[in-house]
Amino acid sequence: MESSQYMLRDIPLEERPRERMIQYGAGVLSNSELLAILLRTGTRHESAIHMAQRILVGTGGIRGLIDFSLEELTKLNGIGPAKAVQLKAGIELGQRLAKARLPETGNIRNPRNVADMVMEQLRYLQKEHFVCLFLNTKNHIIAQETLSIGSLNASIVHPREVFRAAIKCGSASMICIHNHPSGDPTPSPEDISMTRRLCDAGEIVGIDVLDHIIIGDGEFISLKEQGLM
Repeated sequence: MESSQYMLRDIPLEERPRERMIQYGAGVLSNSELLAILLRTGTRHESAIHMAQRILVGTGGIRGLIDFSLEELTKLNGIGPAKAVQLKAGIELGQRLAKARLPETGNIRNPRNVADMVMEQLRYLQKEHFVCLFLNTKNHIIAQETLSIGSLNASIVHPREVFRAAIKCGSASMICIHNHPSGDPTPSPEDISMTRRLCDAGEIVGIDVLDHIIIGDGEFISLKEQGLM
């Protein structure tokens, strides 16, 4: 029986990912084609495109791929240390690019401003990440720190860790942020309770908690705007 697999050399030149990208731009490429370019080569029996498609299925798509460690990637058939490093480097560059989308002044103006800064960093994560933006007296960002990474649907953070980090960087105020892996940014009772504890602790140590923003999949909710803090 003739194999359904094919090698990249069997694909017409104009249909190969690199050539398509050069001619038409990266925007026209599918996720598997972009991944194939990062992989560079397939194996003796499998093209880079087939491998990319298989990886996306095995990791649950691009979102799942983000959370795969180097060790987990190397357990996928055909992925050795070199290819795993290439993939993780590409993902990290994308995440750093998203993080770099800050206003030139680094100045906080409103909840939308904050959400735009962190949306692409947090919206695809499969665990809750609790992040703080630490600000000076002019509301300029002086530091950003991830203080807790939770389970699939729970992030555990204690005021002690939050304010230790705030004091360490000389912060005058802070904005708390965390993501909901479900994609729904609606605050839970635990979110509201934790926020109020942080606000109370902030009053004691003299560091204001300006807002707590929950990031969903392209959506966000400001607890300050909702009158929940």
